Amino acid sequence: MSELNIVCLDLEGVLVPEIWIAFSEATGIPELRRTTRDEPDYDKLMRWRLGILREHGLGLADIQAAIATIDPLPGAREFLDALRARTQAVILSDTFTQFAQPLMKKLGWPTLMCNALQVGPDGMIEDYHIRIAQSKLSTVKALQSVGFDTIACGDSYNDLAMIRASKAGFLFRSTEKIIADNPDLKHFTAFDDLLGAIVDAL
Repeated sequence: MSELNIVCLDLEGVLVPEIWIAFSEATGIPELRRTTRDEPDYDKLMRWRLGILREHGLGLADIQAAIATIDPLPGAREFLDALRARTQAVILSDTFTQFAQPLMKKLGWPTLMCNALQVGPDGMIEDYHIRIAQSKLSTVKALQSVGFDTIACGDSYNDLAMIRASKAGFLFRSTEKIIADNPDLKHFTAFDDLLGAIVDAL
C-alpha cells in the first residue's frame, strides 16, 4: 500500500442518500428532487432551490430536521472504515457544512471538504458560498500538486472532472445516461466491488 494515495469520494448518492430528495419527500415539494444528476450547472440548480425555499417559507432548521432522519446508505460506513484502514480518504462534496455534520457523525467523522451557507437572522438561507471554483477538480489537482496520487469516485455530472483527472476513477450507482455517456469508466453498484477496484488501483 502506497502512502501517497488519497481516495476522493462524492458524498450524496455514494455514501448517503441525496439530501435534497429526502427534503423533497419530507416537505412534499417534488421540484426539490432535482439534483446534479439532472442539472450539470450547480449555480443554476442552487439558485433555483433557494427560490423554492423562499417561496415556501422554509429555512435552515426545516432542512436540518429532515437531514436528522437520514442514515448512510446500507454498507457505506463499513465500506468507508475498510477503505480508511487501507489508505487515506477524503469526501469532496457540493453540500454545505450546515447540512453535513449529522451525516459525518454517522459515518465516523471522515474528512469532508464542502461549501457553506449564508443564513439570515430569521433562519432563512440567503446565499451560499462555494469553497473554490470547480471544487472537486480543484481539490484533486491541489492534492496532486503536493505529491499525492488520487483515486476518485462519484455518481453525478459534477464528479466526472475529478474522476478523469485521477490515476483511477469510478462511477458508483450513477444514472443510465451518465454511464452511457462515459462508457470507458467502470461502474459499480456494490460497495464490495468498489472497494476491490480501489484497492487494485492503489
